[in-house]
Amino acid sequence: MFTQIKKRDGRVVDFDATKITDAIFAAARAVGGEDRETAKRLTYKVLDYLHEKFGDSLFTVEDVQDAVEKILIENGHARTAKAYILYRDWRTRIREAKSDLMDAVEEVLKETNRENANVSNSPSAKMLQIASAASKQYYLSRLIPEEFSYAHRNGIIHIHDLDFYGKTLNCLQIPLGELLRNGFNNGHGYIRPPKRPSSATALAAIILQSCQNDMHGGQSFAFFDRDIAPYVENASEDEAFQAMEALVYNLNSMHSRAGSQVPFSTINLGTDTSEAGRRVTRNLLLAYERGLGRGENPIFPNIVFRIKEGINWEPGDPNYDLLLLAMRVAAKRMNPTFSFMDSSFNKRYGCEVSYMGCRTRVIANVRGPEVSEKRGNLSFTSINLPRIALKNKGNVDAFFNELDKVMDLAIRQLYHRFQVQSKLRVKDMPFLMGQHLYLDSDNLEEDDIIEPAIVHGTLSVGFIGLAETLKVLTGKHHGESEEAQKLGLEIVKHMRELVDKAVADYNLNYTFLATPAEGLSGRFISIDREEFGVIRGITDKEYYTNSFHVPVSYPISCYEKIEIEGPYHKCTNAGHISYVEFASPPQNNVAAVYDILKHMKKHDMGYVGINFPIDFCNSCAYLGVISEDSCPRCGSINISRVRRITGYLSTVDRFNDAKVAELNDRVAHF
Repeated sequence: MFTQIKKRDGRVVDFDATKITDAIFAAARAVGGEDRETAKRLTYKVLDYLHEKFGDSLFTVEDVQDAVEKILIENGHARTAKAYILYRDWRTRIREAKSDLMDAVEEVLKETNRENANVSNSPSAKMLQIASAASKQYYLSRLIPEEFSYAHRNGIIHIHDLDFYGKTLNCLQIPLGELLRNGFNNGHGYIRPPKRPSSATALAAIILQSCQNDMHGGQSFAFFDRDIAPYVENASEDEAFQAMEALVYNLNSMHSRAGSQVPFSTINLGTDTSEAGRRVTRNLLLAYERGLGRGENPIFPNIVFRIKEGINWEPGDPNYDLLLLAMRVAAKRMNPTFSFMDSSFNKRYGCEVSYMGCRTRVIANVRGPEVSEKRGNLSFTSINLPRIALKNKGNVDAFFNELDKVMDLAIRQLYHRFQVQSKLRVKDMPFLMGQHLYLDSDNLEEDDIIEPAIVHGTLSVGFIGLAETLKVLTGKHHGESEEAQKLGLEIVKHMRELVDKAVADYNLNYTFLATPAEGLSGRFISIDREEFGVIRGITDKEYYTNSFHVPVSYPISCYEKIEIEGPYHKCTNAGHISYVEFASPPQNNVAAVYDILKHMKKHDMGYVGINFPIDFCNSCAYLGVISEDSCPRCGSINISRVRRITGYLSTVDRFNDAKVAELNDRVAHF
């Protein structure tokens, strides 16, 4: 009867009625039917219907499928129709995933994706991003339950590092001292323990790189000063400096992950009072202060200087001179950042708490010892707070009801991911698990699943856009209104309570994160703008405000900002950070940096930093704030502009559009 049919891609091909019979028969078998003759009779009815509707006109594959569904239902084959519809939906999802993948690949080949400012523009980076796009589509369409996949696609939640969903873990505080004492094997033979500072720091860089190749997030040394101290005891200051300078050079030039990026490295130090430990801290800070070969600002490592009363906080403390040096270096280079060991939520752990990457904190443990080393975050998922407020049209009670549902969804999704991760085997992460970097991994063999080790890790629920949420609910954000601040704290404390409940319910280390939203800040708002329109003060810009921060464009003193953001730190036990913005490097006013740190400490912050522009002329090596397009010394337009992005440093040319918009909106807090 028919000779041709139009495919979905527009091609016209020969019509084959047996394909209709095959599809009906397959659907029937799925619900227990085995009668192919019935399938043939139904096919004739489908053909009659098509002839009646289209005559001799050309019809499409979709037209045929609609006809099959209609005939099956009208002829009493409801169960077969349901199976056919489900199969058709599954095939549609597969096609859409393939289409989305091809679109993503096309974009990658045109320009490197800037979701992560630490990813380069190299050919290997592009290949990694193509693999990333394919992996995301696979997990969303094949592995992740539809409930969670739908929520991610529609901007209700965001599953971070989706491309690594079932392959590895996020981040780790590496046991550097143990690896250096015992030696290690990163895949091509045993590396014996070092004896001199230069060897120790060279191996430290290799360890960071090897570990990062097994994971998708950042890598950190929790006690760098303590762990490197044995190798500088008999070294001169010059030898110690050369070793630290080499480490800084390596961490800014030694690429991992198929050459796409340098290791996302963090180093914690500042509280070792031994002379060797002090020498490590002093010379690493001096090497970072000097910069790279021509004075360029180092991007990595992210240095975190621990502050502890009685050790380095006041004149007379044994490491007070190192705090002064750390503040001097931070006033020039934006690093180090600072962590407070005496905050209400860190104090019970002494000097044990270490921060890593953008802000991650891992310490409490319902399944074992409460330590930083040999533990990390397994994965995290963020919720779209402004969307919940917009959906409920500013109704606070309805907002909280919806918030409970979304938090429950995020918690269950993280548990699903944990179940997938826990089935991975030691051999899937040969350095991380095979060399026993994770707590209790030393009890596992190559073919063992890693669940006994990763129960020590954390599963984090995060959030962004508290400021915009409060604008929807009260008309003002927490920087503008005490009422909004009160509600903001109520919202965040409520979310923390739900996360704590999940710890008890699942007997796993659920934690609550002030999300470092980089690509996400623009993704959520674009989805919401499409659905809810442009709303002044909420969806009328290119990004949502990070976590609990006061909007970057809001004129406020640094002291007021600290007072507003301080109370949120104790709620966000998975990680947090607050900044103040200077218009220029405060190199000539280190006393002001100290005053700010005192105010931050007073208001119970855990992890903090100072921000300002750092511009460098690649032609003449001029370093300073370059407000024009060209260098004031030589006139070159070849300028590198370093800024902090969600917790780490990068050059502005690697910022995505949302983060560029946020950067342009930033105002100084003085």
